[in-house]
Amino acid sequence: MSITQQYLLDSYRARLHGEPEPPAPGRGELGLIRELSDHRRFSAVVDGRPAHGRLRSALDRWLRPRAL
Repeated sequence: MSITQQYLLDSYRARLHGEPEPPAPGRGELGLIRELSDHRRFSAVVDGRPAHGRLRSALDRWLRPRAL
C-alpha cells in the first residue's frame, strides 16, 4: 500500500468516526528541516563553535594547507 492510499484510507476512517483528518503526507517535512537546522546552529553557539560557515572553513583548511 502506498503512502497516498494509506492517507486516503485514514481520511475515510476519520470522516466515518467524526474525527479530524490526518495531515497530508509530506506536509511538515520542510518545517522539520528548518527546525533541525536551527537546533544545530543553536547548539554550535552554545558549545562555542561558529554557527555557520563551518563546512566551508573546514574544506578550506583541508584543501589549502598553509605553507610552512
